[in-house]
Amino acid sequence: MTDSFDWALMMQAGVYGLRLKPVEFWDLTPAEFKLMLGQSSANAPLNRNRLDALIEAFPDVAKERIDERSRSD
Repeated sequence: MTDSFDWALMMQAGVYGLRLKPVEFWDLTPAEFKLMLGQSSANAPLNRNRLDALIEAFPDVAKERIDERSRSD
């Protein structure tokens, strides 16, 4: 099995590009490292599909309570 992740390039970006100490580089999570490199999807603007997914995942009121209210009206 070959490792397709280019560790040497990542270390070069972290140690030389970002001026991290090796211990700081190895303490980072992949998400933190991507964020430092400017590659985070968290910077992407919120589009309609992402908003709909958030609304579905985190409704303001539980669906069961909405159903109960509509039955009692």
